[in-house]
Amino acid sequence: MPRSLEPLDLGIQIPYHFRCPISLELMRDPVTVCTGQTYDRASIESWVSIGNNTTCPVTRAPLSDFTLIPNHTLRRLIQEWCVANRSNGVERIPTPKQPADPTSVRALLSQASATSGAHVSVRSRAAALRRLRGFARDSEKNRVLIAALNAGQILIRILFSDDVVDSPPSELVSESLALLVMFPMKEPDHCVSIASDPCRVEFLTRLLFDSSIETRVNAAALIEMVLTGSKSADLKGMISNSESIFEGVLDLLRNPISSYPRRALKIGIKALFALCLAKNTRHIAVAAGAPEILIDRLAADFDRCDTEQALATVELLCRSPEGCAAFGEHALTIPLLVKTILRVSDRATEYAAGALLALCTAEERWRDEAAAAGVVVQLLLMVQSECTERAKKKAQKLLKLLRDSWPDYSFANSDDFGCSEVVPF
Repeated sequence: MPRSLEPLDLGIQIPYHFRCPISLELMRDPVTVCTGQTYDRASIESWVSIGNNTTCPVTRAPLSDFTLIPNHTLRRLIQEWCVANRSNGVERIPTPKQPADPTSVRALLSQASATSGAHVSVRSRAAALRRLRGFARDSEKNRVLIAALNAGQILIRILFSDDVVDSPPSELVSESLALLVMFPMKEPDHCVSIASDPCRVEFLTRLLFDSSIETRVNAAALIEMVLTGSKSADLKGMISNSESIFEGVLDLLRNPISSYPRRALKIGIKALFALCLAKNTRHIAVAAGAPEILIDRLAADFDRCDTEQALATVELLCRSPEGCAAFGEHALTIPLLVKTILRVSDRATEYAAGALLALCTAEERWRDEAAAAGVVVQLLLMVQSECTERAKKKAQKLLKLLRDSWPDYSFANSDDFGCSEVVPF
């Protein structure tokens, strides 16, 4: 039954045959099993998933075949009943999208992976991939089914086939890439097959500069997935040791937010963080302008998760001399980091404190700037707060480091400090 519907309060009696025998709620996607009994799809699938795959819940007859046949007639009757009771607050149930059929998925994968020629065109292969992407968008169940049919390996083979890599990006590239990034890279071999091949890495790099924003974002997403899924530091280094990759990923963050979809920013910051996990290549990120872009974006309107990832990247880059110098010279860095403490989340507080610790350790003038920005009060509050133990340790180290940089106005004249019980040591 729709969550917005309260039958007891509204005085509406749901017809008995509209209720699922398992959940006793209004059916949204009625299906019939081999015994002739109808259930809501979600309920009968849940019943089977917990091990009750041999008997029908109502008749207790054996389920010799678990084919679920949509009961379109009953679903239309339920929809008509919902419309008739709309004045009582009943919402019409949407027409459910039918799950993908394994036979159809196999046929589409076969069509997509066929060699382009006289009998199979690139357009028909791309159309098959588009239909598969539609199935994948519809439900998690469809994505599990497609992945189980070895879609990952097939899509990698399509994306990096010789006729695709050696030619300008085509519809086949964009469709295979868009579908591939919808599935997690659970197989280590898939990540290795991409990361260990310089030609494939170079092709992904080219896609970061494609004219299509969707292709660029999906290329960055695949790079992030490969970096995250690769266990070998050497393989990660082969990808991150490229100025062009950093430039392509940073370009997703460099442009104004109003010009790009939110997904571009989210993928861009995830990919940048994954690239910066390799210590030996962080100087490339700094040279490509990552510090300025990160601070400018943090000063805009990142959401919470993006802010956490961006601050984690800032802390990573501040661990290198080049990164520390670049962030320290940006006028907004220290005020922004101080402002972030205890404002966004525990993780954001920890990363901001870590970046400030690196900056204040590097130069005295940045310690003075942090103290003038009110960091002492924030750190004292951190020590008393319920943030992570790592964050508290960073705060304690910072307080010791800043002991000689505390001007009286940094906390004595602060309203926050005046109403707190914190006693400066």
